[in-house]
Amino acid sequence: MLLKEYRICMPLTVEEYRIGQLYMISKHSHEQSDRGEGVEVVQNEPYEDPAHGSGQFTEKRVYLNSKLPSWARAVVPKIFYVTEKAWNYYPYTITEYTCSFLPKFSIHIETKYEDNKGSNDNIFDMEAKDLEREVCFVDIAYDEIPERYYKESEDPRLFRSEKTSRGMLQEGWRDTQDPIMCSYKLVTVKFEVWGLQTRVEQFVHKVVRDVLLLGHRQAFTWVDEWIDMTMDEVREFERTIQEATNQKIGIIPPSISIGGTPLSSLAPTGPSSAPSTPLCTDAPEFLTVPKDRPRKKSAPETLTLPQPTPTDPASVPVSNHSPWSPEANQVE
Repeated sequence: MLLKEYRICMPLTVEEYRIGQLYMISKHSHEQSDRGEGVEVVQNEPYEDPAHGSGQFTEKRVYLNSKLPSWARAVVPKIFYVTEKAWNYYPYTITEYTCSFLPKFSIHIETKYEDNKGSNDNIFDMEAKDLEREVCFVDIAYDEIPERYYKESEDPRLFRSEKTSRGMLQEGWRDTQDPIMCSYKLVTVKFEVWGLQTRVEQFVHKVVRDVLLLGHRQAFTWVDEWIDMTMDEVREFERTIQEATNQKIGIIPPSISIGGTPLSSLAPTGPSSAPSTPLCTDAPEFLTVPKDRPRKKSAPETLTLPQPTPTDPASVPVSNHSPWSPEANQVE
C-alpha cells in the first residue's frame, strides 16, 4: 500500500468550485473519450447516507488500455477497464477505483475542500493521522504537466478570466491570491502482487497526480464557462454530456451539440480498441475463429486401398471388421 496526501490550491472559493468541479469532470471525461476509450457513465443518481446526509452517487467505466506504458500493455487485455465509484457529499467526497481483471488492485481517494492555502495538517481526522504518508503540494500554474496535455488556453500563467478578473498567476501566487481554496486528497493505492507491487503503486500515483494537475488547471481556466451556472443548470449539462460521452464510447455518432460544435464531427472513424458494455454474450470479434479459415490437413481425408488381384494368393478380401481389430492390420 502506498499512501499520499495531495494538496491542490485554486483561485476560487469552495462554494464556486462546487459548480466548477461538476462542469470540469463532465467536459474532461467527454474530451478524453475517443476511439472506444475514455469514460462511460453507468449510473448517476442522488444518494442518501446515514452519516454524511444527501449526496450524489456515480459509477463510471474508464477505458484506458492505450494510455498504459508498454510493459503494462503486455499483460493487460484490450477489454480492460477501471470501475470508478464516487460518493459526493460536497465538500467531502469518496472515490474508489477497481480493475476489471485485477482483484488485488484498488485506489481509494478521500477528498475535503477548505477555503485556505493548504495549511490544515489535520484535515483528515481518522486513523490516517497516524499513518506514514507523503504530503505533496500540486501547483496548478508552475508544476510541469505532460506535454501531450498542455494547451496554451489552459495555462493559468497565461489565462485571465474576463468574468472574475482572476488569472495570469505569478510565482508565489498562493501567498497573495484572494480568494483561495485547497483540495485535500488522501490517496491510497494497493496492488498486492509480489514482485510488481512497488513499481505499479508508484506508477499509479504518478498517473493520479497528472490527472489531478490537469483537472484542476481546466476547472480554473474554464471558469468563464461555468461561473454563472446554477446547480440545476450544471446537472442538466452533466446529463447532456453523459449521454453524448456514452454514445462516443460506443462509436455511435451522437446527435447532441456542445458549444455549437456538432459532436458527430468528433466521432471516431477507426475501429474500437476497447468495447463498451457488451449487449450480448457473443465472443468479441478478435476472439472468434474465422469461418473461412482453411483446415490444416495432416492426413488424406479418404484412404483408398489398392484392389487385390484374384491371382494373388496373399490377397484377402476387405472385411467389415473394426479398424482396430487384428484382422484389419493384415492388409499390406
